[in-house]
Amino acid sequence: MPIDPNRPFQALGIAILTASDTRTADTDSSGDLAESLCREAGHRIQARVIVRDDLLALRQQFQHFIDDADVDVVIATGGTGVTGRDVCPEALAPLVSKPIPGFGELFRQLSYLEIGSSTIQSRAEAGVCSGTLIFLLPGSRGGVRLGLQEIVLPQLDSRNRPCSLAELLPRIRHEH
Repeated sequence: MPIDPNRPFQALGIAILTASDTRTADTDSSGDLAESLCREAGHRIQARVIVRDDLLALRQQFQHFIDDADVDVVIATGGTGVTGRDVCPEALAPLVSKPIPGFGELFRQLSYLEIGSSTIQSRAEAGVCSGTLIFLLPGSRGGVRLGLQEIVLPQLDSRNRPCSLAELLPRIRHEH
């Protein structure tokens, strides 16, 4: 994925949501990693929250970020597994106007190279929600690192060639 140095970088407003019943601001190492990687890439962190593993609480927080004009992208960590408390995909589903299935497919393909068949337990996904890009990542630091470094951040770099989601954001937002 080549970067075209002749194109300008466009910093995006990012909100980070950690879905967890157990993590706190002091113990949210995956959220810390997501924030650090997004800042290092040149983006603005507009908000960072921890929301309990509750479908309605998560949906309300997603909607709050979607309604916030300063938030272009939401990065959610946690809640993508297969246990009863993993409800991020279900919380997000009614808000998605356009799914981005290639994200989950590519995430699991790359994850397979690191953790083998255990990757089938991940329900990582992405979608467009009223002009806001939302990415659901596992709660593990490894999953956050893989998803952000290999897929999300390159797509949020407007200089990425041959194309990026960042350069499509104005059109995506205009359509909603």
